[in-house]
Amino acid sequence: MKIRLSLEAQLSLVITAITIVAIALITTIHYWVEDLWAATILSAALTIPLTLLLLRRFMHPINRILSSLNDGFQNFLDNDFSVSLAKTRNDELGELVGVYNRVGEILRTERLNLYQRELLLDTVIQTTPLSLVLTDNTDAIIYSNSAAKQLLHQGKAINGIAFQKLLSQQPDPFLRSVNSGQSGLFTVTDKEQIETYHLTQSQFLLNGRQHRLFLFKTLTKEINRQEVATWKKVIRLISHELNNSLAPITSLAHSGKTLCERQGEEKLSSIFSTMGERARYLQTFIEGYAKFARLPKPQIQRIESYSFFSDLTQISNFELSCPLDSPPIFADPAQLQQVLINLIKNAHEASESDNPVQVSVTFLNDCFEIKVKDRGKGMSEKNLANALLPFYSTKAEGTGLGLPLCREIIEAHGGKIMIVNRNGGGLKVTIVLPLLKN
Repeated sequence: MKIRLSLEAQLSLVITAITIVAIALITTIHYWVEDLWAATILSAALTIPLTLLLLRRFMHPINRILSSLNDGFQNFLDNDFSVSLAKTRNDELGELVGVYNRVGEILRTERLNLYQRELLLDTVIQTTPLSLVLTDNTDAIIYSNSAAKQLLHQGKAINGIAFQKLLSQQPDPFLRSVNSGQSGLFTVTDKEQIETYHLTQSQFLLNGRQHRLFLFKTLTKEINRQEVATWKKVIRLISHELNNSLAPITSLAHSGKTLCERQGEEKLSSIFSTMGERARYLQTFIEGYAKFARLPKPQIQRIESYSFFSDLTQISNFELSCPLDSPPIFADPAQLQQVLINLIKNAHEASESDNPVQVSVTFLNDCFEIKVKDRGKGMSEKNLANALLPFYSTKAEGTGLGLPLCREIIEAHGGKIMIVNRNGGGLKVTIVLPLLKN
């Protein structure tokens, strides 16, 4: 077991040893030289160098440890916590070295945990669909995520750019909403679609400087989803109530017809027959709407693009433009086919016989674009704005469910559908499907 001596005890032993040596030298020299002062001076001449040598040997390891501790704390100031010191002493300096090593270990652990938390936070921020922009007191962007770069600068880096300058390149609603200083909804209209955003903006002090945080959230799909959910609820309610009334009407009409036939009332029997027929037609009509309200979840499968669209030409007549080497689409084949057949049918009805319907398939970096084009009369602005709403139809006997059903299917696949008039007449329906994986 090592004996622990404090620095004070060690220094006391050294001084005691030097004192004993000095007294012994004085006594010995005085024995040979009878003059005490001469003996004292001679003893001092021998003792002082010895004392300095002993003190140097005693202080050397202490100075080395103090120098190492000083260098270590300088590393702490430079955020370098990787250096540990060897504990070679069993005194206060040894305890100080142990404390230094424990502090360094704690700081290393905390920095690693902080780095991991920052990495996790940055990963969450970079992958969130919420567009985030942070500006300093000079209006320069000092932090942004991937969604913000995609929204405001086509995926290019925006850090360091003046935010107002960047906004001036966007549609006017962006700049107006930011300059209002208020949080809220705003709508951007382009040639093909209407996008609704929610802007949240706040101010705070960071390192003594004023900063502003802007959060842009796209609400278009959410609003569409809520809109369709509301329509489905209405359809289910109407279908339920009508079916509850139509079932007994159909039954009573059949019973009335049977009784009239037995009694020879042919005219009245014909009336009951017509009533039953119209009730059954209405039930079939309602079932079409109920189907929209009960659309099943897509069963995603791997679809070979070229084969899928080539097979579709056997069902519907159209001109196909699809590269042979197009990558596969991951979608529900039955639902996607239903959408395309519906759109191609509408295009044929709108086009003249000498203007074929065209379908093109284009593979982009992160999505597929499927375009169905015709050379009909196109649509008015009012019809374009309402074409995807349930119950809205420009046809005399249309149910107003064809295009809404297409939109519901495409949005269930995580995509979107857009309708615009073509230059030179006609309509173009664009389906954008993300590169889903099974």
